[in-house]
Amino acid sequence: MKIRLTDHFDYKRLLRFSLPSIIMILCTSVYCIVDGFFVSNVVGKTAFTSVNLIIPVLLGVGSIGFMFGTGGSAIIAKLMGEKRQEEAERCFSMLVYLAIGIGIVVSILGFMFIRPIAVCLGAKNEVLEYCVIYGRILFISMPAYILQYMFQSLFVTAEKPQLALTINILAGIINILADALFIVVFQWGVAGAALATALGEFAGGLIPLIYFAGKNSSLLRLTKLEYNGRMFVQACINGSSEMVTNLSSSIINILYNFQLMRIAGNDGIAAYGIIMYVNIIFMAVYLGYSLGSSPIVSYHYGAGNHSELKNLFHKSLRILVSAGVMQFIAAEILAVPLIMIFASYDKALLDLTVYGFRIYSFTFLVMGFNVWGSSFFTALNNGTVSATISFLRTLVFQILMLLLLPAVLGLDGIWLSNIASELLALTVTVLFLCAKRKEYQYA
Repeated sequence: MKIRLTDHFDYKRLLRFSLPSIIMILCTSVYCIVDGFFVSNVVGKTAFTSVNLIIPVLLGVGSIGFMFGTGGSAIIAKLMGEKRQEEAERCFSMLVYLAIGIGIVVSILGFMFIRPIAVCLGAKNEVLEYCVIYGRILFISMPAYILQYMFQSLFVTAEKPQLALTINILAGIINILADALFIVVFQWGVAGAALATALGEFAGGLIPLIYFAGKNSSLLRLTKLEYNGRMFVQACINGSSEMVTNLSSSIINILYNFQLMRIAGNDGIAAYGIIMYVNIIFMAVYLGYSLGSSPIVSYHYGAGNHSELKNLFHKSLRILVSAGVMQFIAAEILAVPLIMIFASYDKALLDLTVYGFRIYSFTFLVMGFNVWGSSFFTALNNGTVSATISFLRTLVFQILMLLLLPAVLGLDGIWLSNIASELLALTVTVLFLCAKRKEYQYA
């Protein structure tokens, strides 16, 4: 049975509509996870450290796609809710074309300046050369990577989340098979890992472009370019919170690396990298649910259906409570087997990472509320509140805790800094949800 944005959403329908987005986020994230697995276990710890140093830069640039996708989806779904389909398609087309153009520009700049960027991150000698090789190859595929992130949101708005899931699974399979071929069989090392990821990104970005360019059965189709400055700015404002989240995460990862290098050396960077790989699996639930439920919120907000907004709001809170408890329990139970995927060959690294992850896992209890809260205000076309939550959560509070706690608690302070910043962000999220409940009539 097909689920439409116009439907009333019970728990089953809401979870079924969001599930493809959750799996899709996992499939997109498999690039980092699979690269990390093969590089760590086959190429070695030095190469693994190099990849972890440069990945935050690549993820930060790719967040442009998140901004256009989530911010544009909020506008497009609202226009469809107001029965303005032609305007919705014009907005959709404009954002896709602009994403391609911007992607090409940042691809060229990144390719040219990757070496000085890596030097600024602290890379030297062999680590520096690995960073340059990995970064240059992935900047070539950056336009496709931006499109892939963008289409994750737009497929949901077009009522085709299952198709998006299929394409991203295909891209993930291509990446996995290419990693095995290039790294294990051909012994291409870091270059092989980057080439495998690039192939997956091209599949994930270009197949949707071809689909929307032709006749299709979705709610959206690419038309000729008609630039609308007001809509473009509004899409950027709406999606700025998602971009801030991803860009800030990249900046914070760099700061983590500096602190860990100072306190624990290369093993500290490798341990944090592994924790982030495992974190992707848990984080995908919150990101995917937020991504999948946002177009529903935007549609009913545009349609003035306040009773359905209340329904979505209360059901989402209950889902997030349940997910947080289950994820925390799962993280504590599965810590050792999950970490062993990346560090079974080095007992000292394994012990350090498991210890840090058991502390870090308390974050899963509250993280979902903050991720969803920011996305919820994006869906309501309130980019200012959404960006404020994201900016404070992913940058301001993180930096404060990462500078203060290690000074007092040493290495434990680094592992505790994330949960401390999430608790501060939760306070801000709750205050905004309470303050805006009458304005949007969702509670």
